[in-house]
Order: sequence, then structure tokens, then C-alpha cells
Amino acid sequence: MKNSVNLKNELQRIDGKGYKSYKDLQEQYDFNDYILSIDHVQGDPFASPSRLRVIINKNKAKFPEELIDKDYKKVAVCDFLTRLFYFNINKFGEKIFGSGKSGLISISKCPQEILERTSVVINKDNIEARFYVGFPAKGRSVLAKELEKILYNVIPNLVLNTLVYDNINKSKLINRVKLVEDQEYLRNELKNKGLIAFVANDSILPRESGVSEKPLKSAMQFKSPKSLEVEISLPNKGLIKGMGIKKGITLIVGGGYHGKSTLLNALELGVYNHIEGDGREFVITDNTAVKVRAEDGRSIKNTDISLFIDNLPNGKDTIRFTTENASGSTSQAANIVEAIESKSEVLLIDEDTSATNFMIRDDLMQRLVSKEKEPITPFIEIVKPLYNQKDISTILVIGSSGDYFDVADCVIQMDNYEAKDVTKEAKSLMRGEINKRIEEKSIEINLNFNRKLQKGTIESTYKGVKIKTMDLSNISINNENIDLRAVEQVVDNEQLNAIGSIMKWIEDNIKDKNLSLEECVNEAYKEIKKNGLLSIDNTKGGYGSMSLPRIQEIMATYNRYRKLKIK
Repeated sequence: MKNSVNLKNELQRIDGKGYKSYKDLQEQYDFNDYILSIDHVQGDPFASPSRLRVIINKNKAKFPEELIDKDYKKVAVCDFLTRLFYFNINKFGEKIFGSGKSGLISISKCPQEILERTSVVINKDNIEARFYVGFPAKGRSVLAKELEKILYNVIPNLVLNTLVYDNINKSKLINRVKLVEDQEYLRNELKNKGLIAFVANDSILPRESGVSEKPLKSAMQFKSPKSLEVEISLPNKGLIKGMGIKKGITLIVGGGYHGKSTLLNALELGVYNHIEGDGREFVITDNTAVKVRAEDGRSIKNTDISLFIDNLPNGKDTIRFTTENASGSTSQAANIVEAIESKSEVLLIDEDTSATNFMIRDDLMQRLVSKEKEPITPFIEIVKPLYNQKDISTILVIGSSGDYFDVADCVIQMDNYEAKDVTKEAKSLMRGEINKRIEEKSIEINLNFNRKLQKGTIESTYKGVKIKTMDLSNISINNENIDLRAVEQVVDNEQLNAIGSIMKWIEDNIKDKNLSLEECVNEAYKEIKKNGLLSIDNTKGGYGSMSLPRIQEIMATYNRYRKLKIK
């Protein structure tokens, strides 16, 4: 292995030469306290920045073992260090001259959620930070002295003040680990207490704006109705009180702009842990919960939607339903069935983003159009059997259809962002007509999930497989776009990077095993849990910036891929 002196000599040798001379630097260098690895050098100053790693031995970093002795603690520490590295880039950066992306230094920008990611990795012996540097240039010539500032001034400061335990804010790190420990404990306690969600008193649910996930400072703090309040004793924080949402069917009602969708949004993101100061630190939801909605125009491949839609006039098969342009009702039916296929135990639905004819048919419409002429069995008639027979709970925001009171176990009214338990009042208004209808139909929940993923779903071109992501809503595989705008629980673009790599890994490793889609995704997840997220990285040199998605979002991506091959 070369050392820092060798690197400085190389920089002097290539100074002023053509930009491609930077390629000669691809190597690992011993800087005594850490190793600098230049893994990939960009082709020109306007291309994607060069990829670097710093590797420090755990004995030199000196992070206490009790902070990293469990997987969730490692995730908490790596998330903390990624955020600190990001902050320190601005703190210790220097003015770097040059064209294009000269002098740019970047690492993953973390959202409010705490995710397993590849930006900082802790393994048996070392801690690695993976980041990007724009190698400086004048036109297309090497500016070695500018790069020397980065490699010998900026990066040593980043390592010293990010990856060495004695030099960071220890109490902040310890508190982050304790917070995640409490969040994990609370998540496990949900099942023990028969809950699917918990919203702590004093939580801040509204966000700063439509483009900011930071808490709204002027927002009212959440308070649980006394009838729904539960107490849980956490390992570090101690006793915490808040609203417990029990398994079953829960409605969230209220006037417009009173906080219904805000509460549901907090619950849908409660599948993740959140950083301190977010306001939703102790808004915890069953980690299989899936937000479902209508999604006009999506593709559907061999999905059994017959529970909701059957006897179509054109005789189209709904047991293995396929379309390239789904309607509102067929897409919402498929989204629910696919969520169940991904082993979701909680459905989250907002009436505003649902297909009206899928959600309900009132008595007048039932009298005018006989059930023999209507192929849709509305969700209101399925939601209760779904829970009674399959133990799948639903939390539903509803603003215009009181018929759902009939099937609800709990009704929460949001009144100017104040939660009220109005279950008794709602039930007193009902005549039991919906329950009678359900009993008359004797609905049996039988869904066919035997869909086998086929070889060739991810086709390799003469250039290999090209995967690109954009924002939180699109993955492109060989220029075939997968629209994920309706998959609302993706919180980080790097989750999409990971999904693309997982799909490629599945194609390369288990395409011939005749497994179901769920089994294939579970195999990839087992690989990640055993060998880390980097083990499924398909990028050149194994350097994709990734954060861990849930199984539910991976399967949702497959299901929206128009080139999906499945039997």
C-alpha cells in the first residue's frame, strides 16, 4: 500500500497535465491514522464527482462497544456520523478554485428519518466513510495544488472531527443511541399491547411547509383523548403517555383542514425512527403498515383483485388481472392486494386519494343498480372481513361517508388539531345496514399470491443494466421509467438506489429458483441482513449511495415495472 508521501509526489508529477492523469491516483494510501482510498476518478471536471473512502481502525476511532453492539445501535451511530460529516464539510471546507465541480465535497444528506445506509459503515475492524470529491481542474488540466488542499487539509479535519470518538459531542451521540433504543422498544411493545400505532403526547405532527419535513414551530402539541391514552415505560426516557390505536378498524374524521391527513401522514412515516427535535420521535406505527391509494394509469401484472372486482362485462379475468392502464378502482384494489402480499398487517387510506366507487356504494345506488350489474365490491364491505379473517387492520381518513361508522372499532375526530374519541357518538348514529349487508354476502377472503418472478425481468443490454433514480418518485431501468409517486412511504432517494440494486441482485442470483415475488425479495433482504447493504450493490466498484428500503417498497416497485415478467 502506498502512503501519503507517495500521493503528494504523484500530485506534483501530474500537476498541469490533462485531466485524465488524475486516474493514476486510484489507489489506497496510508495516512498513519487512517487509510484514504481513491476508488474512482471522474472522467472530466463536469462529470459526477470522484468517489473516495476514509477507513479508520476501530481501535483508533475508540467508539465504545456498548454503542455499537446491536444492529439498531449501529444504524443510529452511522446515521449520526453521516449527519456530522455533512455538517463538517461546511465547517472545515476551504475555498477551492477550478472549473466544473472542482472542490465539491459531498456525502449523503439524511432526511428526518434514521435509516441504515452505506455512507458510513461499521464492520468488525473498521469504520468507513464514503463520500464524493470534485477533483479540481483549470479547463481540463489538473490543478494538483487545489486537490492537495482537500486531501491534506480538509479530509484530515473531517476524519479527526467526525470519526474519532474523543473529538465529537459524546452526549449527543449517546442520546441518539438511547432515543433509537427507546423507539425500537416502543415498536416492539405495540404488538405486546395489541396496538398498531402510538402517538405520544406533546408530539408535533404538522410540518413546516409542503417542501420541508421539519416541524412547524407554531403547531399545537398533540394530546391523546383520555379514553385512548396508554402508558409505556421506555428503557431510557421512562414513562411515556400517548394515544394508542388498537388493532381493528380506526376512522379519523373531522372537518377540512382540522388535521386528519396530518395525523395519517405522521402515522405512515411512523414506520421509521426519527431524529430528536423532529416532533414525531414517538409516533410509532407497525413497521409493515402501507399507505394505499388510487393510482390511475399504473400497470398491473397477474394480480388477484377478484375480492373487490369480479364479473367484468368484457369477461376479463380478475383472478390474474393484467392491464397497462389501470382505472382508479382497479389500481386501488391491486394496491391493497399487493400490500397484503408484501405481508402488510396495517392499511392506511385517505378518502381524498381514493376512488369513490371503490370505497362505497350508498343505498340509493344499490337500489338503482343491482348487485348483479355492479362488478365492484366496495371496500366498506371488505374492511371488516379483512380484519376478522386475516387480522389486517385499517386506519382510514374519512370526511364524507358516515356509513363507515358501522364497521369502525374506533372513531377519532380531529377538531382544530385536537384529537377526540367520538366512537360512541358515531355508533349511535348508525342503523347497522352495512353490517347486515356484510352478513348477507358472507364474504370469504381467499387471495392467490402464487406469482412466480421470471428470468429476464431485468434485461441486460450490450452496455449492461443501466439504473437511474430521480427524486423520490422515479427509477429508470434501461430507460424504462417506474413511476413511484403513489408509493408515499419512500423518504430518501438513496432508498430508490438500493431498490434498483436489489432488483439487479435478484436477477443475477435467484432468477432460476422458481420463487414467488415475495420469496425473491425476502432472499435479498436475508443477504442484506447477513452481509450488509453493500453486499447487493451493483454499481461499478461497489459504490452506490444507498439507504435501506422496506420489503413493501421493493415489492411495490416491482409491481409498477411495466416489463415485469411474472406468472
